[in-house]
Amino acid sequence: MKTPAGPKIRTLDVRPQMARGEEPFRTIMATVAALAAGESLVVIAPFLPSPLIERMQAAGYHARPERRADGAWQTLFRRE
Repeated sequence: MKTPAGPKIRTLDVRPQMARGEEPFRTIMATVAALAAGESLVVIAPFLPSPLIERMQAAGYHARPERRADGAWQTLFRRE
């Protein structure tokens, strides 16, 4: 995935957490809350996280999902 030049991007791969049967929503939202001004977040998940995308868009984030070569999805979230 090409990322915007300049701003810092944090990456959160929730696949291991999901493989353990854990719900990653709290981890994701804690990471979002810890983002500094201008930071973006990439979430890597085994499926397209449509509910998360909708929630983040409602909170003012732009979402750019992309299918990876390994079959997982990575979604870039950044403030609009």
